[in-house]
Amino acid sequence: MPKTNFKELLEAGAHFGHLKRKWNPAMAPYIFMERNDIHIIDLNKTVVKIDEAASAIKQIAKSGKKILFVATKKQAKEIVSEKLQGANMPYVTERWLGGMLTNFPTIRKAIKKMNTIDKMKTNGTLDVLSKREQLQIARKRDKLEKTLGSISELTRLPAAMFVVDINKEHIAVREAQRLNIPVFAMVDTNSDPNLVEFPIPANDDATASISLITEIMISSVKEGLAERKAEREKNAENKKSAKKVETKEETPSAKEDVKAEVKVEVKDAAKKAPAKKAVVKKAPAKKAPAKKEDKE
Repeated sequence: MPKTNFKELLEAGAHFGHLKRKWNPAMAPYIFMERNDIHIIDLNKTVVKIDEAASAIKQIAKSGKKILFVATKKQAKEIVSEKLQGANMPYVTERWLGGMLTNFPTIRKAIKKMNTIDKMKTNGTLDVLSKREQLQIARKRDKLEKTLGSISELTRLPAAMFVVDINKEHIAVREAQRLNIPVFAMVDTNSDPNLVEFPIPANDDATASISLITEIMISSVKEGLAERKAEREKNAENKKSAKKVETKEETPSAKEDVKAEVKVEVKDAAKKAPAKKAVVKKAPAKKAPAKKEDKE
């Protein structure tokens, strides 16, 4: 079943491209026509590309890997941060720091520094410092929170990346290419779709268009996470039932082994008992003839 349809995309204004003079020739397969010196995107192809991207991103989320959402445009900042609530996925809505992926160990150190400041607040070690030092540390923490707060739980490189406007986020796209990280992206008529693995031809400037497509991608991620959770619960139940069956099978065999051991012990005792009696009977039989000879 398709994630969206032609009508929804049309109402969101996803078909509007850029001016003709700003177009990228690589987008020619996705352009339907030109009107008033503006390119119109073929929404039928957009629907197909959305379905492909949604199914792929769902499988990545189902495998338990992280997907990084990048949207630093004014139109997309609030949309992405709001819709990702509950999805437990990292996102970047402020300035993209150069080397956020290619120099990931350094970024992790900055995140650890932010966490140590939080620990200092809870431990009360900040209270020992002067007011000036406290203000400096607080400002430093706020700065780190603004740029790295949304990726604080990202302990390793993401498995994929979703980008709004690859022209604006060209540094992030280039870093993902160097690290062979697949990129899902909204691609307008002024962009090169060959730079990303899963291009979605659509208007990346209209708020309604961005909201619709990001919601589809995020809902696919949530579906993948829900399926993963259901599978894990099912596997846990199967393991429990298998253990119960094993214990039931083991109990009768254990009883049989105990019975067999008891029988063997009884047989051994039975064999030893008559042997002792025979030895006791022979002793008086030998003494009797010896007494008769003495009398004679």
